Amino acid sequence: MAKRMGYDTRITRNSRSFMHIHILGICGTFMGGIAQIANALGHRVTGSDAGVYPPMSTQLEASGIDLMEGWDPAHLEPAPDMVVVGNALSRGNPMVEYMLDRGLPYTSGPQWLAEQVLQGRWVLAVAGTHGKTTTASMLAWILEHAGLSPGFLIGGVPRNFDRSARLGETPFFVVEADEYDTAFFDKRSKFVHYRPRSCVLNNLEFDHADIFEDLAQIQRQFHHLVRTVPGNGLIVSPADDGNLKEVLDMGCWTPVETFSASATAAWQAGGMVPDGSAFDVICEGEPVGRVEWSLTGKHNVNNALAALAAARHAGVPARVGIEALARFENVKRRMELRGEVDGVRVFDDFAHHPTAIATTLAGLRNQVGDGRIIAVLEPRSNTMRMGIHAETLPASLEAADQVLLFAPPSLDWDAETVMAPLGDKCRVLPVTEAIIEALRDGLRAGDTVLVMSNGGFEGIHERILAMLGDRP
Repeated sequence: MAKRMGYDTRITRNSRSFMHIHILGICGTFMGGIAQIANALGHRVTGSDAGVYPPMSTQLEASGIDLMEGWDPAHLEPAPDMVVVGNALSRGNPMVEYMLDRGLPYTSGPQWLAEQVLQGRWVLAVAGTHGKTTTASMLAWILEHAGLSPGFLIGGVPRNFDRSARLGETPFFVVEADEYDTAFFDKRSKFVHYRPRSCVLNNLEFDHADIFEDLAQIQRQFHHLVRTVPGNGLIVSPADDGNLKEVLDMGCWTPVETFSASATAAWQAGGMVPDGSAFDVICEGEPVGRVEWSLTGKHNVNNALAALAAARHAGVPARVGIEALARFENVKRRMELRGEVDGVRVFDDFAHHPTAIATTLAGLRNQVGDGRIIAVLEPRSNTMRMGIHAETLPASLEAADQVLLFAPPSLDWDAETVMAPLGDKCRVLPVTEAIIEALRDGLRAGDTVLVMSNGGFEGIHERILAMLGDRP
């Protein structure tokens, strides 16, 4: 099963000299994953970041990786053999300027990964605006369950592995393929470096307004990705996404398998219960099994179908993939239950785009029925702070009974005006302390608090739980 198209089941290690690699921006999920993989290859790895804190700092320190806080050029003395630069670093950063002035060798994270790890491996890449982390985690777990011991680099922490990156023991490597730019010196999307053989395109919407002017620019980058997939590879794409159809219409030289939880496709769902916790998998018109799992939401059904299709391309039968999904544990920060106090449940979710917010709320509504949902939202991403999604944000929150919006002074839009369509059920608050106070007297047994942010949100989850425990 693991030997396909000339791929042996073992990794052939190229002879390489061990190096001292210093990583700038090491505590980001992606760069931290690069650090762990470089360490597994035997390199000496050090790194710098502005914020060195758990959980990434704990993972790295446990691996024996030396972390340095701040951007002091002295971190690059003595000079490392290679500097790997994260895409959060830009010109003007003291370490970047020192690196350039001294002529130190440098590269980007995606390029290092492509050259040092992915070369000659069967790369399974998962791209798209939403669901990349969850789908990549599902795919890695399906391969693991099938005995293929894949490597992976994922922008989150899959609970089945409890780590975000692994070198792996076979040629198979799963990578979350981000469309964000590569580095200050390489403005191409990260994913053009990966050269996948199996490529999932989950969906496509406008996002990352800080680097893309419009949807067409993002579609062009996706087209560049499509151009790298070989003719004997596979592209897995939704049957009902017009934006991705336009990408494939620009040119496609690879077989395409479609998926959909609601439309006719090569991979589709049948017999789905309302909350998505159980559904039949139908492949090319034939039922192949039923998924019964702990996840909910139509979006996760779509993620599962895409992962099953990509895994089959790597040699895993659908029935084995379905067995794996029954034991799949969702990624941390994807509808993660952080705690329950006095009958009030507090969930954490990474949703930060109106489509993801609406989808997450819809899945939760199907789960709780008539129970009250209090949505607490931090519009933290660059696109959100710029107000690009302001027009669609109120409608995305309609399924909540109450909305508390965090609106610090750094927002580029008038939150009170934007959220006015929600009327009295939305409160706009400038500090997290005010959010916690607003929740103190209003929460009652049976309520669900859904916290949505792509950042730490000032530790609000634990503070809400602590507040609930302190109430009389």
